[in-house]
Amino acid sequence: MKVAVIGAGVVGLASAAALLDQGHDVVCLDRLGPMAERSTGVSRIFRLAHGSAALVDLAREAGAGWARWSEAAGRPLIRDVGCLVSGAIALEWMACMGKAGAPYEVVGPDWPELGLPVRKAPGVLLHDVAGGAIETVSAGNYLVGRLGRSLRDAVVYALEERGSGARVHTSDGLFDADAVLIAAGAGTSPLAAQVGIYTPTVLEHHVRFTFATSRGGPLRSWIDETPGVLSTYQHMAGPGRWTVGGLPDAASVAWEVGRDEAVRASREAVVDYVREHLDGVEPTVLDELYCTTMAELGDGFHLRRNGPFTAVYGDNLFKFAPLLGDLLATAVTAGTDDAVDYM
Repeated sequence: MKVAVIGAGVVGLASAAALLDQGHDVVCLDRLGPMAERSTGVSRIFRLAHGSAALVDLAREAGAGWARWSEAAGRPLIRDVGCLVSGAIALEWMACMGKAGAPYEVVGPDWPELGLPVRKAPGVLLHDVAGGAIETVSAGNYLVGRLGRSLRDAVVYALEERGSGARVHTSDGLFDADAVLIAAGAGTSPLAAQVGIYTPTVLEHHVRFTFATSRGGPLRSWIDETPGVLSTYQHMAGPGRWTVGGLPDAASVAWEVGRDEAVRASREAVVDYVREHLDGVEPTVLDELYCTTMAELGDGFHLRRNGPFTAVYGDNLFKFAPLLGDLLATAVTAGTDDAVDYM
């Protein structure tokens, strides 16, 4: 079967690799090359903890996939540092972990192994013992190596159905396929709409910032939604580097405010947070990473299908990549319902 995968972020690469393993003829197309846009950067949080037992189970399956990838890559692709969750979501997520039978601990601010560069930790934290930090560069290199010549830099302009298959119009010319997977992140909606598939169209700006930290030893990944404090996700980004992504109010990062204003507001909020709440983290931005996200999606992922075309969308998908690759490869080649939601 001849399959075109549009998008060479981690989800597109994982899907293309799985399709190749199944023996299909695959091309993976991206205008910016592999691991750009939302897949760029040096690390991401891996966690089993989610707000539904179903997603906890899916994350556990993804974790097994990461273990297989790590073995094949010859190096760990997830740093085994655990993940802490605190604030308004902690109790709900604990209940979901328990329902799914996933391992976790409840710890407090005085836990000797807390591993957070924080002045005062929240009173109750969920410790996801299977969590950690994904080595995104190594993961990307591993997948790119698996794809080889199936990976091409090209702009996809248009899609059309032709007979029982599809035609892809690209900057490198036409490509005819039996099936097409659209895994293009923020670019998914306009392409999917051409072939009668609706995916969310409302976008927003997001940016995370990296700071220097003097805290030694491995630090844990952390998601905090303490009321009255900027909601954040935080993790190590290499030795002596600590990344903080702030989740400010929706109005300040709405698409209409523009990238420059959204970055300015996010930077101001995150730097103020670092200065007030973190310990051993210098409140001077060393690096910033901007991306475009679909608004108000949250965890989970969604498949939409029409004829030979399948589109996938969601938020926080990196951690699910091995599972998504296998799932999407099967959906594209063996078929799936027109609408499937994993939440």
